[in-house]
Amino acid sequence: MKRILLVDDERWVRTALKWTINKLNLPVEVVQECENGLQALEWLKENQVDLIMTDVRMPIMDGMTFVKELANVKEKQDVIVISVHDEFQFVQQALRSGVMDYLLKPIEEEDLRASLEKWLQMEEAGKQIKTALSTASNPAVPSTTIEQVLEYIRKTPLNEVTLHDTAQKVHVNPSYLSQLFKQQLNKKFIDYLTELRIEEGKHLLLHTTLRMSEIADRVGYGDVAYFSNNFKKMTGCTPSEFRKSAKEA
Repeated sequence: MKRILLVDDERWVRTALKWTINKLNLPVEVVQECENGLQALEWLKENQVDLIMTDVRMPIMDGMTFVKELANVKEKQDVIVISVHDEFQFVQQALRSGVMDYLLKPIEEEDLRASLEKWLQMEEAGKQIKTALSTASNPAVPSTTIEQVLEYIRKTPLNEVTLHDTAQKVHVNPSYLSQLFKQQLNKKFIDYLTELRIEEGKHLLLHTTLRMSEIADRVGYGDVAYFSNNFKKMTGCTPSEFRKSAKEA
């Protein structure tokens, strides 16, 4: 069972969120609730959790400050940020700080399920990757490299991720990284990146009112048509059709 920490200054929000999480019947449980970032940091000094869900606006220490301070307390911690629509600029900052996902208030049950299932899948994929790397003939170098690559991609805005820049960050040749990525993860670097971009595009289409050009730019496509074509290949519909069908559902 995965352990979750809830951080929100409103008790009724925490209660409702905890109730919904329990209702989802996923392998997760809320083990602690905190009213602000400072209280959460103090608790985390003596305790461990697998996932933190934190509000943005809180007294004493807000969510953005908490996320930044968290990096000084924990080497690596998965975080989902909770915000309202007019706080999207804060969400962007959080994503750049390594936050894995965000939810918009009022939180819908299906959105919460999708976010938690996505996180659980990432957790499982990480385990599988580590297992595969540990069985490699020379695991030390590829293991370190691939884990650094995945961590870099996770903490970097998608519109700033390229094979060349990623290779530079982990101090290897782009061609070598491309081959290593295919060998260890059984998929091309660009295919993996495209999957992430389309998933984030779907998230933005569902939960923001951003224009198509803005969404394309945020996920790494300078050309809207190219974004639309890739989106249709992955999902079977265009971004506009996806957004329209979601509203009609």
